[in-house]
Amino acid sequence: MDLRGLRYLVEVVRHGGFARAAEHAHASQPTLSKALAQLEGELGERLLERDRRGVRLTAAGEVVHRHALAMLAEAARLREELDALRGLRRGELRLGLPPLGSSVLFAPLLARYRRQHPQIEIRLLEHGSRRLERAVLAGELDVAATLLPVGEGLDHQPVRDEPMIALLPQSHPRAGAKRFRLEWLADTPLILFEEGFALNRLIREACARHGVAPHETVRSAQVDFVLALVAAGGGIALLPRLTVQGRSLDGLAALPLAAADLRWRMVLAWRRGSALSPAARAWLALVAGAATAR
Repeated sequence: MDLRGLRYLVEVVRHGGFARAAEHAHASQPTLSKALAQLEGELGERLLERDRRGVRLTAAGEVVHRHALAMLAEAARLREELDALRGLRRGELRLGLPPLGSSVLFAPLLARYRRQHPQIEIRLLEHGSRRLERAVLAGELDVAATLLPVGEGLDHQPVRDEPMIALLPQSHPRAGAKRFRLEWLADTPLILFEEGFALNRLIREACARHGVAPHETVRSAQVDFVLALVAAGGGIALLPRLTVQGRSLDGLAALPLAAADLRWRMVLAWRRGSALSPAARAWLALVAGAATAR
């Protein structure tokens, strides 16, 4: 049903005739008459009767007029809510972040986003990247941070491209090397992350390309615990460089990788073809601006 016809009906009743209604509706009288005739034809009822005193509603017109007032009021509220969303005066950001690297990359940006848009509610899900990708595809999240390559059905924008480093105990025979070769993992236990972390797959694939099948040992989602395990002689860990910056590396040797085909490339991903909310678009713009300024 065309709201314009309902609006014209309300204006005609409010002003007691077509002439004044046309003036206030910024339309010609023939336009109003045609729209109301179309409305009567659609409903199959006569809505207005004219006499020398003007126009009055029929019984059917009373019913339609009552509903027209409610529908137009609801349409006005709808426009107000959409305007509020566009102005980021209300809304929700459903964001997924992985434990690895988020404290460095996203915590300052989330604080800035909160200051800029205090009315936006932030719903945060922290999990491994692959679990977050599934949540985006299922419509549970608007945007999630993950690693390249992303899964099918997702679009993305870059956040950070970081080299990987190898963390070894200082007592390890390779600790004095200038660079760490992935082939050396053949005779040293490898500490990985909890299942669902995209980095696990990237490490395994890089090792396969270099002809090595590492002996995987303990898994953890906590960087500090991983570093403590390495320092205690529990194995070697491969981590993005930024995740160890500012942390104590006592008892550890940090070596850049000799292999150039293993990097940590963080992106923000969303479901391809989805209509992102204004809150989500504002988050993407903020992160993109920070990445450009870096």
